[in-house]
Amino acid sequence: MSNRFHFRVSRRDALSFGLAAGAGTALSMRRPVWAATTAPTQLPLITKAIPATGEKLPAVGLGTDQFRTSERDAIQAEIQRLQQLGGTVIDTAAAYGDSESLIGDALAALNIRDRMFIATKLAANEAGPSGRGGKESFDRSLARLKTQTIDLLQVHNLEGVEVLMPLLQQWKQAGKIRYIGITTSRVGQHNHMVEYMREYPLDFVQVDYSLANRDAAMNVLPLASERRVAVLANVPFGFGSVLRQAQTRQLPDWAADIDVTSWGQFLLKYVISHPAVTCAIPGSTKVAHLEDNQHAARGRLPDESMRRKMEQFWDAG
Repeated sequence: MSNRFHFRVSRRDALSFGLAAGAGTALSMRRPVWAATTAPTQLPLITKAIPATGEKLPAVGLGTDQFRTSERDAIQAEIQRLQQLGGTVIDTAAAYGDSESLIGDALAALNIRDRMFIATKLAANEAGPSGRGGKESFDRSLARLKTQTIDLLQVHNLEGVEVLMPLLQQWKQAGKIRYIGITTSRVGQHNHMVEYMREYPLDFVQVDYSLANRDAAMNVLPLASERRVAVLANVPFGFGSVLRQAQTRQLPDWAADIDVTSWGQFLLKYVISHPAVTCAIPGSTKVAHLEDNQHAARGRLPDESMRRKMEQFWDAG
Protein backbone atom coordinates (compact mmCIF):
# COMPACT_ATOMS: atom_id res chain seq x y z
CA MET A 1 0.00 0.00 0.00
CA SER A 2 1.12 3.51 -0.73
CA ASN A 3 -0.52 6.43 0.95
CA ARG A 4 -1.99 8.65 -1.76
CA PHE A 5 -0.68 11.75 0.03
CA HIS A 6 2.92 10.71 -0.73
CA PHE A 7 4.66 10.70 -4.09
CA ARG A 8 5.65 7.38 -5.61
CA VAL A 9 9.35 6.71 -6.08
CA SER A 10 10.56 3.99 -8.43
CA ARG A 11 13.76 2.05 -7.89
CA ARG A 12 15.25 3.87 -10.83
CA ASP A 13 14.36 7.17 -9.14
CA ALA A 14 15.73 5.91 -5.84
CA LEU A 15 19.04 5.17 -7.51
CA SER A 16 19.30 8.47 -9.37
CA PHE A 17 18.14 10.65 -6.50
CA GLY A 18 20.02 8.94 -3.73
CA LEU A 19 23.61 8.82 -4.93
CA ALA A 20 26.28 11.34 -4.08
CA ALA A 21 28.37 12.43 -7.05
CA GLY A 22 31.43 10.48 -6.01
CA ALA A 23 29.56 7.29 -5.26
CA GLY A 24 27.54 7.53 -8.46
CA THR A 25 30.47 6.82 -10.74
CA ALA A 26 31.50 3.75 -8.81
CA LEU A 27 28.01 2.34 -8.53
CA SER A 28 27.22 2.91 -12.19
CA MET A 29 30.01 0.50 -13.09
CA ARG A 30 28.54 -2.30 -11.00
CA ARG A 31 25.64 -4.61 -11.68
CA PRO A 32 22.42 -2.87 -10.48
CA VAL A 33 21.94 -3.81 -6.84
CA TRP A 34 18.38 -4.98 -7.42
CA ALA A 35 19.35 -7.45 -10.16
CA ALA A 36 18.92 -10.98 -8.84
CA THR A 37 21.70 -13.38 -9.77
CA THR A 38 19.67 -16.56 -9.31
CA ALA A 39 16.15 -17.43 -10.41
CA PRO A 40 13.63 -17.10 -7.56
CA THR A 41 12.01 -20.43 -8.42
CA GLN A 42 15.22 -22.30 -7.57
CA LEU A 43 14.52 -21.70 -3.87
CA PRO A 44 11.54 -22.87 -1.78
CA LEU A 45 8.63 -20.45 -1.43
CA ILE A 46 8.13 -18.87 2.00
CA THR A 47 4.49 -18.90 3.11
CA LYS A 48 2.92 -17.67 6.33
CA ALA A 49 -0.43 -18.54 7.86
CA ILE A 50 -3.37 -16.20 8.47
CA PRO A 51 -3.91 -16.75 12.21
CA ALA A 52 -7.74 -16.69 12.02
CA THR A 53 -7.98 -19.60 9.57
CA GLY A 54 -4.56 -21.13 8.94
CA GLU A 55 -4.79 -20.24 5.25
CA LYS A 56 -1.26 -19.69 3.94
CA LEU A 57 -0.10 -16.75 1.88
CA PRO A 58 3.20 -16.24 0.07
CA ALA A 59 5.24 -13.82 2.18
CA VAL A 60 5.69 -11.14 -0.51
CA GLY A 61 2.86 -9.71 -2.60
CA LEU A 62 2.26 -6.61 -4.70
CA GLY A 63 1.22 -3.19 -3.42
CA THR A 64 -0.36 -0.62 -5.70
CA ASP A 65 -0.94 3.12 -5.82
CA GLN A 66 -2.29 5.35 -8.56
CA PHE A 67 -2.00 2.96 -11.52
CA ARG A 68 -2.64 4.78 -14.80
CA THR A 69 -4.38 3.49 -17.93
CA SER A 70 -1.18 4.15 -19.85
CA GLU A 71 0.41 1.41 -17.71
CA ARG A 72 -2.23 -1.19 -18.60
CA ASP A 73 0.07 -3.58 -20.46
CA ALA A 74 2.82 -3.24 -17.86
CA ILE A 75 0.40 -3.93 -15.02
CA GLN A 76 -0.96 -7.03 -16.72
CA ALA A 77 2.56 -8.30 -17.39
CA GLU A 78 3.51 -7.70 -13.77
CA ILE A 79 0.44 -9.49 -12.38
CA GLN A 80 1.04 -12.41 -14.73
CA ARG A 81 4.65 -12.68 -13.56
CA LEU A 82 3.57 -12.42 -9.91
CA GLN A 83 1.32 -15.45 -10.37
CA GLN A 84 3.97 -17.37 -12.29
CA LEU A 85 6.45 -16.86 -9.43
CA GLY A 86 4.00 -18.07 -6.79
CA GLY A 87 2.83 -14.72 -5.43
CA THR A 88 -0.88 -14.23 -4.77
CA VAL A 89 -1.49 -11.08 -2.70
CA ILE A 90 -2.42 -7.85 -4.51
CA ASP A 91 -3.36 -4.82 -2.41
CA THR A 92 -5.21 -1.82 -3.84
CA ALA A 93 -7.86 0.73 -2.82
CA ALA A 94 -10.99 2.44 -4.10
CA ALA A 95 -9.11 5.73 -3.80
CA TYR A 96 -6.25 4.69 -6.09
CA GLY A 97 -7.60 6.09 -9.35
CA ASP A 98 -7.89 3.43 -12.05
CA SER A 99 -5.99 0.81 -10.07
CA GLU A 100 -8.94 -1.44 -9.21
CA SER A 101 -10.15 -1.41 -12.83
CA LEU A 102 -6.71 -2.16 -14.25
CA ILE A 103 -6.20 -5.01 -11.79
CA GLY A 104 -9.65 -6.41 -12.51
CA ASP A 105 -9.08 -6.25 -16.26
CA ALA A 106 -5.71 -7.99 -15.91
CA LEU A 107 -7.10 -10.76 -13.73
CA ALA A 108 -9.95 -11.34 -16.17
CA ALA A 109 -7.69 -11.32 -19.22
CA LEU A 110 -5.30 -13.78 -17.57
CA ASN A 111 -8.16 -15.84 -16.11
CA ILE A 112 -6.40 -16.09 -12.73
CA ARG A 113 -8.79 -14.37 -10.32
CA ASP A 114 -9.40 -17.59 -8.38
CA ARG A 115 -5.65 -18.03 -7.80
CA MET A 116 -5.06 -14.57 -6.33
CA PHE A 117 -5.71 -12.97 -2.93
CA ILE A 118 -7.22 -9.55 -3.58
CA ALA A 119 -7.26 -6.87 -0.89
CA THR A 120 -8.81 -3.44 -1.32
CA LYS A 121 -9.84 -0.56 0.91
CA LEU A 122 -12.79 1.70 1.68
CA ALA A 123 -12.72 4.99 3.58
CA ALA A 124 -15.39 7.11 5.24
CA ASN A 125 -15.01 9.89 2.67
CA GLU A 126 -16.15 7.40 0.02
CA ALA A 127 -19.08 6.22 2.14
CA GLY A 128 -20.27 9.56 3.49
CA PRO A 129 -20.56 10.58 7.15
CA SER A 130 -23.37 8.11 7.85
CA GLY A 131 -21.78 5.25 5.95
CA ARG A 132 -24.79 4.97 3.62
CA GLY A 133 -22.58 5.38 0.59
CA GLY A 134 -20.41 2.48 1.68
CA LYS A 135 -22.44 -0.08 -0.24
CA GLU A 136 -22.20 1.93 -3.46
CA SER A 137 -18.44 2.25 -3.08
CA PHE A 138 -18.07 -1.43 -2.27
CA ASP A 139 -20.24 -2.40 -5.26
CA ARG A 140 -18.02 -0.24 -7.47
CA SER A 141 -14.95 -2.04 -6.17
CA LEU A 142 -16.54 -5.41 -6.93
CA ALA A 143 -17.41 -4.28 -10.45
CA ARG A 144 -14.01 -2.77 -11.13
CA LEU A 145 -12.20 -5.84 -9.83
CA LYS A 146 -14.61 -8.07 -11.79
CA THR A 147 -15.27 -10.32 -8.84
CA GLN A 148 -18.13 -11.30 -6.55
CA THR A 149 -15.97 -11.66 -3.45
CA ILE A 150 -13.16 -9.61 -1.97
CA ASP A 151 -10.60 -11.63 -0.04
CA LEU A 152 -9.79 -8.73 2.27
CA LEU A 153 -11.62 -5.42 2.69
CA GLN A 154 -9.90 -2.83 4.85
CA VAL A 155 -10.80 0.57 6.30
CA HIS A 156 -8.31 2.89 4.61
CA ASN A 157 -5.98 4.87 6.89
CA LEU A 158 -8.38 4.39 9.82
CA GLU A 159 -10.80 6.81 8.10
CA GLY A 160 -14.21 6.04 9.61
CA VAL A 161 -13.58 2.75 11.39
CA GLU A 162 -16.56 3.23 13.72
CA VAL A 163 -18.93 3.94 10.81
CA LEU A 164 -17.63 1.32 8.40
CA MET A 165 -16.85 -1.64 10.64
CA PRO A 166 -20.52 -2.70 11.05
CA LEU A 167 -20.86 -2.72 7.25
CA LEU A 168 -17.72 -4.80 6.82
CA GLN A 169 -18.98 -7.29 9.37
CA GLN A 170 -22.32 -7.55 7.57
CA TRP A 171 -20.65 -8.12 4.22
CA LYS A 172 -18.39 -10.74 5.74
CA GLN A 173 -21.38 -12.59 7.18
CA ALA A 174 -23.04 -12.41 3.75
CA GLY A 175 -19.98 -14.00 2.14
CA LYS A 176 -18.99 -10.94 0.10
CA ILE A 177 -15.77 -10.52 2.09
CA ARG A 178 -13.55 -13.27 3.43
CA TYR A 179 -11.50 -11.14 5.85
CA ILE A 180 -11.78 -7.63 7.30
CA GLY A 181 -9.08 -5.24 8.43
CA ILE A 182 -7.82 -1.70 8.95
CA THR A 183 -4.79 0.10 7.54
CA THR A 184 -2.33 2.88 8.17
CA SER A 185 0.98 3.98 6.70
CA ARG A 186 1.69 6.61 9.35
CA VAL A 187 3.58 6.13 12.59
CA GLY A 188 1.39 8.78 14.17
CA GLN A 189 -1.64 6.48 13.81
CA HIS A 190 -0.10 3.42 15.45
CA ASN A 191 -1.53 4.08 18.92
CA HIS A 192 -4.96 4.66 17.40
CA MET A 193 -4.65 1.41 15.45
CA VAL A 194 -3.85 -0.45 18.66
CA GLU A 195 -7.06 0.92 20.21
CA TYR A 196 -9.11 -0.38 17.28
CA MET A 197 -7.33 -3.75 17.42
CA ARG A 198 -8.51 -4.11 21.01
CA GLU A 199 -12.06 -3.01 20.18
CA TYR A 200 -12.92 -4.90 16.98
CA PRO A 201 -12.62 -8.55 15.86
CA LEU A 202 -10.15 -7.91 13.04
CA ASP A 203 -8.65 -10.54 10.76
CA PHE A 204 -5.92 -8.24 9.38
CA VAL A 205 -4.11 -5.02 10.02
CA GLN A 206 -1.92 -3.27 7.49
CA VAL A 207 0.88 -1.14 8.86
CA ASP A 208 4.07 0.63 7.81
CA TYR A 209 7.12 -1.38 8.82
CA SER A 210 10.68 -1.45 7.52
CA LEU A 211 14.26 -1.88 8.65
CA ALA A 212 14.43 1.91 9.02
CA ASN A 213 10.96 2.28 10.58
CA ARG A 214 10.50 -0.25 13.39
CA ASP A 215 7.91 1.62 15.41
CA ALA A 216 5.21 -0.95 14.67
CA ALA A 217 7.35 -3.61 16.36
CA MET A 218 6.88 -1.77 19.65
CA ASN A 219 3.09 -1.92 19.75
CA VAL A 220 1.13 -3.02 16.67
CA LEU A 221 3.02 -6.22 15.88
CA PRO A 222 3.10 -7.62 19.45
CA LEU A 223 -0.64 -7.02 19.80
CA ALA A 224 -1.27 -8.64 16.42
CA SER A 225 0.51 -11.76 17.66
CA GLU A 226 -1.40 -11.69 20.93
CA ARG A 227 -4.80 -11.30 19.26
CA ARG A 228 -3.98 -13.59 16.33
CA VAL A 229 -4.37 -10.90 13.68
CA ALA A 230 -2.62 -11.19 10.33
CA VAL A 231 -0.32 -8.35 9.25
CA LEU A 232 0.31 -6.84 5.83
CA ALA A 233 3.48 -4.73 5.95
CA ASN A 234 3.34 -1.73 3.66
CA VAL A 235 6.02 0.74 2.48
CA PRO A 236 8.88 -1.67 3.29
CA PHE A 237 11.13 0.62 1.23
CA GLY A 238 9.95 3.75 3.05
CA PHE A 239 8.33 5.50 0.05
CA GLY A 240 11.72 5.14 -1.65
CA SER A 241 13.78 6.77 1.10
CA VAL A 242 15.12 3.50 2.49
CA LEU A 243 16.21 2.31 -0.95
CA ARG A 244 17.90 5.62 -1.59
CA GLN A 245 19.89 5.21 1.61
CA ALA A 246 20.74 1.62 0.77
CA GLN A 247 22.07 2.47 -2.69
CA THR A 248 24.94 4.44 -1.15
CA ARG A 249 26.21 1.40 0.75
CA GLN A 250 27.76 -1.97 0.03
CA LEU A 251 25.51 -4.98 0.49
CA PRO A 252 27.20 -7.09 3.21
CA ASP A 253 28.72 -10.41 2.14
CA TRP A 254 26.79 -12.25 4.85
CA ALA A 255 23.52 -11.38 3.10
CA ALA A 256 24.14 -14.55 1.09
CA ASP A 257 23.51 -16.54 4.27
CA ILE A 258 19.81 -15.69 3.91
CA ASP A 259 19.75 -16.08 0.11
CA VAL A 260 19.85 -12.34 -0.54
CA THR A 261 21.47 -10.88 -3.66
CA SER A 262 20.14 -7.30 -3.62
CA TRP A 263 19.25 -4.47 -1.26
CA GLY A 264 15.56 -4.84 -2.08
CA GLN A 265 15.66 -8.47 -0.99
CA PHE A 266 17.64 -7.57 2.14
CA LEU A 267 15.01 -5.03 3.20
CA LEU A 268 12.10 -7.35 2.44
CA LYS A 269 13.63 -10.37 4.17
CA TYR A 270 13.98 -8.32 7.32
CA VAL A 271 10.30 -7.34 7.21
CA ILE A 272 8.84 -10.77 6.51
CA SER A 273 11.07 -12.46 9.09
CA HIS A 274 9.18 -10.76 11.91
CA PRO A 275 6.97 -13.51 13.38
CA ALA A 276 3.86 -11.30 13.32
CA VAL A 277 4.19 -10.24 9.66
CA THR A 278 2.14 -12.34 7.27
CA CYS A 279 3.02 -10.66 3.97
CA ALA A 280 4.94 -7.61 2.75
CA ILE A 281 3.40 -5.65 -0.11
CA PRO A 282 6.08 -3.59 -1.88
CA GLY A 283 4.83 -1.50 -4.77
CA SER A 284 6.25 -1.78 -8.26
CA THR A 285 5.22 -1.25 -11.87
CA LYS A 286 8.12 -3.05 -13.54
CA VAL A 287 8.49 -6.79 -14.01
CA ALA A 288 12.21 -6.69 -13.20
CA HIS A 289 11.53 -5.06 -9.84
CA LEU A 290 8.70 -7.48 -9.08
CA GLU A 291 10.98 -10.43 -9.84
CA ASP A 292 13.57 -9.12 -7.42
CA ASN A 293 10.92 -8.59 -4.75
CA GLN A 294 9.60 -12.10 -5.26
CA HIS A 295 13.10 -13.51 -4.78
CA ALA A 296 12.80 -12.29 -1.18
CA ALA A 297 9.86 -14.67 -0.72
CA ARG A 298 12.11 -17.66 -1.29
CA GLY A 299 14.91 -19.41 0.53
CA ARG A 300 16.08 -18.80 4.09
CA LEU A 301 14.61 -16.28 6.50
CA PRO A 302 16.68 -14.40 9.07
CA ASP A 303 16.44 -15.83 12.59
CA GLU A 304 16.38 -13.53 15.61
CA SER A 305 20.17 -13.32 15.75
CA MET A 306 20.37 -12.40 12.08
CA ARG A 307 17.62 -9.80 12.49
CA ARG A 308 19.65 -8.10 15.21
CA LYS A 309 22.72 -8.19 12.97
CA MET A 310 20.74 -6.57 10.15
CA GLU A 311 19.51 -3.84 12.48
CA GLN A 312 22.99 -3.13 13.81
CA PHE A 313 24.43 -3.01 10.30
CA TRP A 314 21.74 -0.60 9.14
CA ASP A 315 21.96 1.63 12.20
CA ALA A 316 25.74 1.88 11.93
CA GLY A 317 25.51 3.29 8.43
